[in-house]
Amino acid sequence: MDWILHNEEFIREEELNISKEDRGYQFGDGIYEVVRVYEGNLFTAEEHIDRFYESAEKIKIVIPYTKDVFHKMLYDLVEMNDINNGQVYVQITRGHALRQHHFPESTSPVVVAYTKTVERPLELMRNGAKGAFIEDVRWLRCDIKSLNLLGNVMAKQEAHEKGSFEAILHRGEVVTEGSSSNMYGVKDGIIYTHPATNLILNGITRRVILQLSQNLGIEVQEMAFTKAQALEMDEFFMSSTTAEIMPITEIDGNPIGQGIPGELTKNLQQAFEANLKLAVKM
Repeated sequence: MDWILHNEEFIREEELNISKEDRGYQFGDGIYEVVRVYEGNLFTAEEHIDRFYESAEKIKIVIPYTKDVFHKMLYDLVEMNDINNGQVYVQITRGHALRQHHFPESTSPVVVAYTKTVERPLELMRNGAKGAFIEDVRWLRCDIKSLNLLGNVMAKQEAHEKGSFEAILHRGEVVTEGSSSNMYGVKDGIIYTHPATNLILNGITRRVILQLSQNLGIEVQEMAFTKAQALEMDEFFMSSTTAEIMPITEIDGNPIGQGIPGELTKNLQQAFEANLKLAVKM
């Protein structure tokens, strides 16, 4: 069985014991991160850990380790489980206490992290994926990477039932993000993406894309666009830790541009690949 990080200890999976009154289990009272592993290396780990601490601070959970110690524990976990290409999932909850809605006066946070092997979705990255418009009915603090993902799960399921890879969420007519990704449209060589407000999660891959675009001299407008404008884009793509940069070639049966991955998207993919190889020395 694989090793799991439970607070400060590495234990076997079958040894994990979580209280029935853990607030993560009862209220979703906690936050999480997913860090990609390439060739045994944690990619953009510092950025993920920074966001993990930021999310914890926003909901008033104090992580009982320094960032350096936390980083080392995740790296040790990857090494112990001999993960080559995969991911680390890590979460922290407020801990367990008698069930009440307001924060308990005294409780100890509970950290759990585990790994799994995940291959890169190379075929979809090459050929593109389908998207479906789904109304964004989530709460208004999407900037917090919270365990409260029921709205995301329902949107992803609805998109799945429509035969689509991802839900393209919208509040009214305005596109926000995906159920587990960020969204981008390309028009006349300019990338458009929703600004990093409380209505979206500022993805780590999103931040990499903005930097790569700057390096390539590609103009980016962090500006909200509508569903109608999305369908008129020359190219469309999504990004996430596990999907990387993935073209969206069709939305609700409507082809985007030529219905194939666009040149700007492919250029970004190539730049991401080069950045990845440099970062992890693949």
